[in-house]
Amino acid sequence: MTSETTGVAIVGCGNIAQAYARQLAGFPEIDLLGVQDVDAGRARALAAAHGVRVYGSLAELLADPGVEIVVNLTVHRAHYEVIRRCLEAGKHVHSEKPLALTHEEAAELVELADKRGLRLGGAPATFLGEAQQTALKLLRENAVGQVRLVYGEVNWGRIEVWHPDPVGFYEVGPLFDVGVYPLTMTTAALGPARRVQAFASIVRPQRVRLDGTPFTLTTPDYVVADVEFDGGVRLRLTCDFYVDNHNTHQHGLEFHGDDGSLLLHSWQNFDSVLEMSAFREELRPVPPVREPYAGVEWGRPVRDLAAAIREERPHRATGAQAAHVVEILCAIRASYETGRPVDLVSSFVPAAPMEWAL
Repeated sequence: MTSETTGVAIVGCGNIAQAYARQLAGFPEIDLLGVQDVDAGRARALAAAHGVRVYGSLAELLADPGVEIVVNLTVHRAHYEVIRRCLEAGKHVHSEKPLALTHEEAAELVELADKRGLRLGGAPATFLGEAQQTALKLLRENAVGQVRLVYGEVNWGRIEVWHPDPVGFYEVGPLFDVGVYPLTMTTAALGPARRVQAFASIVRPQRVRLDGTPFTLTTPDYVVADVEFDGGVRLRLTCDFYVDNHNTHQHGLEFHGDDGSLLLHSWQNFDSVLEMSAFREELRPVPPVREPYAGVEWGRPVRDLAAAIREERPHRATGAQAAHVVEILCAIRASYETGRPVDLVSSFVPAAPMEWAL
């Protein structure tokens, strides 16, 4: 590591860690120092692929003075504890989603980072992609007039048909696992949400793992929410672990305004198709503001975080926004459990555009 590079370590070496590590190792200003996982064999495999150190424990990683940023890729239920320990050890953190499983815990982490003078970043940060930044630019420019309705679709299919250990996903449910993506993109565009009302159910309770072992769902695999923003803008969000994205025309995000509509086919992929039309006219493709990254550059928010620390400016994928999204998730759950609308109290400052999307 040199004074021009930022030392980074990864905690959690599951599937997504492969992409993070590959991308982070390719950034010249990032020095990927090592990895840690409760499964030592998994950590060794990832470390060997990139020629980096294996930390025997989280405590050992946190004791390394070269590590400035910890990238937390652990399972959902471990996020709060891992982030808290990293912040208490004086490390900046970027965490996979969700930031925590309760808004109280997420807000506590944001407060702890602020008190310690540390940076806390949260996924998803796919709003930093080229297609997404182009959409945000068009919305800032009022390209479709005053936006009044947003449609968000998360048809994520049946996890058990491809993942060897799907139970953790179903315990969290599609809302917390992937509903965070359109919610984060929409809050990036519209700012904080103010009220939610929701419905949920279990569409297919009996599931079977790849190895033939059956399991039963206890968390809804289908959620529909109405999310209200300042000015009365409404988001209709649909999330499920049943319909596959390849088998439906309903996907991505649609922003509908007085003068027209803006359709982002994928809230995830940076090279998503983007279309726009005037009211009652044919949709036409919109080129991105620059050549897009193919798929998702998972390391982009970490790179931005490291640059923000060096340049002493705000980073874009903030813990405050991630915590607000957690509040929305928890409010949606409270609403479908009680059958009543739930008001939201937290707030955040939307991120500045990427320099190339101004």
